[in-house]
Amino acid sequence: MKYVMKLLMVTVGLILSSYSGTYSTVEEPNSKFTDPDEFPVPRNVPGLLFYIQRDPNENTICYQLNLDRQGKLSTKDPVNMFWIRYTDGGVRRELNYIQRKFAYGINVKEKGDSSYELRSVAYNKLPLSLRKDPRNEYHVYTHINKKECILSRVFIRIDGGTFWSPNVVFIELKGTEIATGKTITQRIKPS
Repeated sequence: MKYVMKLLMVTVGLILSSYSGTYSTVEEPNSKFTDPDEFPVPRNVPGLLFYIQRDPNENTICYQLNLDRQGKLSTKDPVNMFWIRYTDGGVRRELNYIQRKFAYGINVKEKGDSSYELRSVAYNKLPLSLRKDPRNEYHVYTHINKKECILSRVFIRIDGGTFWSPNVVFIELKGTEIATGKTITQRIKPS
């Protein structure tokens, strides 16, 4: 039993040491949140499909097409995920196991005709579709405010909570409406 407890403590320590942010369990009076549109936008990311940003810092998870050396889409694993750690000078880092499996990873299901259904491991209620547009370029599509859009950003507002159970206030989707080219946003309150 002593060995199991020690192993558990080491595991928890490793998980926490790999986490890039902090959660506050005490609300500060008069605290202000940064507007999602003031966060940095990833630049120079070839094949960027969309990105996720969240409180409490500017670090960003990017989702890009996973292409082989010949420039063809990897059909077994079509989306590559990684961090841009703006708090560490903008360096690129891979997601760790916990982040991929419980927070920012996606499940992929091939649908045929070079299209894929994508579901977040943390919030699988929102269907996403990776497919080609009329110019033969891949995008991630979803419905934002009941309009079909190309997804560009997901923002998660977190206000306290714990590492394993953050208090998610809302999830904001941002994209471009297919029919009009207008920018559309929608805030979802998780249940």
